[in-house]
Amino acid sequence: MYLNNITEAIGNTPLVKLQKVTEGIRGTVLAKVEYFNPGNSVKDRMAIKMIDDAEKAGILKPGGTIIEGTSGNTGMGLALAAIAKGYKCIFTMSDKQGQEKRDILKAVGAEIIICPTNVAPDDPRSYYSVARKLNAEIPNSFYPNQYDNISNTAAHYETTGPEIWRQTDGKITHLAAGVGTGGTISGISKYLKEQHHGVVTVGLDTYGSVFKKYKETGIFDENEIYPYKTEGIGEDILPKNVDFDLIDLFIKVSDKDAAVMTRRLAREEGLFVGWSCGSAVYGALEYAREHLTEDDTMVVVLPDHGTRYLAKVYNDDWMREQGWL
Repeated sequence: MYLNNITEAIGNTPLVKLQKVTEGIRGTVLAKVEYFNPGNSVKDRMAIKMIDDAEKAGILKPGGTIIEGTSGNTGMGLALAAIAKGYKCIFTMSDKQGQEKRDILKAVGAEIIICPTNVAPDDPRSYYSVARKLNAEIPNSFYPNQYDNISNTAAHYETTGPEIWRQTDGKITHLAAGVGTGGTISGISKYLKEQHHGVVTVGLDTYGSVFKKYKETGIFDENEIYPYKTEGIGEDILPKNVDFDLIDLFIKVSDKDAAVMTRRLAREEGLFVGWSCGSAVYGALEYAREHLTEDDTMVVVLPDHGTRYLAKVYNDDWMREQGWL
């Protein structure tokens, strides 16, 4: 048996029990290890879904150009799909993203445009605005807009959620995942809550992001927004894919705690994962210490791979510069 192209390898990623970092925690904590996808991240799932849906709708036509703002992983998924289907790719990225992410995207044929991080989302220099502008200017181009494109949530409702339910034999009681575009957590949570409405969904946020306060107060507080270093979670906007009704609570995790836990996962669990994976596990365990019982099973989504962070989290000199080692 063989696959017709690399995108057919997406999905059916393993669930691995965490053994060391969970010391003292009752219940079972399982990691959904998404770097087993061919583009090494959870974003492969929604990238192929957004492109398939755009083709069906007639928005994306043969020979077209895919233009997207990405922190790296969605770009990789879109690039692999573009190679399989014959499209060009142009990606806008914020300047806080690591050099590895830029190099990886160039390696798979994408054109990269770097934009400043510390500008408002509606500033013409922001990576959102530059992507929209290019989409308006380039004929036969498609701007997936992962933040507001509901194919993002649908991909996880159709694939990741059912996989987790099946892999836990329906015994999952808690879901924990980082929140960026919101598609992963919203799609999985929707599916799981339909199977068992008692499943508790914990969203992991970062300091400098608006999600936690918005969930708790309904207020979009611009004072919550400030620069942070963790890549891939948190936002200064409210994406349509973040369904706050499907997320029961948010926990914020600092850049340092996320980075240190990321390194622990590599050394103690053999899981060579990305920075926001550390955020997810740190926040999930903080919740688990207080709330999990022996009968509970928590699944934590680990979105990506450590190769994206070799110059940062996995670099001793960089960690020392931050005062984190």
